[in-house]
Amino acid sequence: MCLISFNWLDHPVYKLSLVANRDEFFDRPTSSLHLWPTGFYAGKDIKGGGTWMGFHPKGKFAALTNYRNLHSRKENPISRGNLVKGFLENEENPFEYLSRIQKKMDRYDGFNLLVANGEEMGYLCNYRQGVEKVSPGVHGISNAFLDTPWPKVEMAKSDLQDLIAKDEINVDALMELVQSRSYAPDERLPKTGISYEMERILSAQFIRKGDEYGTVSTSVVLWKHDGNVVIKEKVTMPLEEVQKQFRIIHPA
Repeated sequence: MCLISFNWLDHPVYKLSLVANRDEFFDRPTSSLHLWPTGFYAGKDIKGGGTWMGFHPKGKFAALTNYRNLHSRKENPISRGNLVKGFLENEENPFEYLSRIQKKMDRYDGFNLLVANGEEMGYLCNYRQGVEKVSPGVHGISNAFLDTPWPKVEMAKSDLQDLIAKDEINVDALMELVQSRSYAPDERLPKTGISYEMERILSAQFIRKGDEYGTVSTSVVLWKHDGNVVIKEKVTMPLEEVQKQFRIIHPA
């Protein structure tokens, strides 16, 4: 994922309400949302073998964004998609898992990793030290630290807060968020080591760069306190919608 807005443990009905965009090269082979042989729901990066976001019916959720810093790249890095896959396939709680990953996080290119069970959510970025506990409330993340006030992140958080205030949280309403194609003002563009032109293009929530790169899908997660979960993925190229519903069994 490259842009995520979510509300965690701060709603009478939903434990987690989340909407996210995935940006990628259009020719990178991908499978859409499906049930993996190891029991969790996720799309799949066929090239790397991992995934960017997934949910296991035993009550484990994980999502990943890249941390963009082209001034510092790793040699022969491990695929970041394995970070999500690894949490969903093991029995560790969020902080056990992130503490273990922290010991080898320099082997990956920049990442932001969110992992949760039914009671707590942890966050780890390999561009700063320490595992953090995510507090209840609305948060946003793109390709910098959690809640860094990039314009598209602030817009995503504000729009999600508006839906909550209007009591309009549902799959279709969330799917309409993070679709703005407007660029950030020049004075608010980050400096992550890419050209001005690319910083401007990537400052939009919904990205299109010719026929080579852009937003390839939008995903929504609704996790109710009663254990019912809905995940919907809308793939933009080619157009496809997949929705999965299940109930948490044997919470982690």
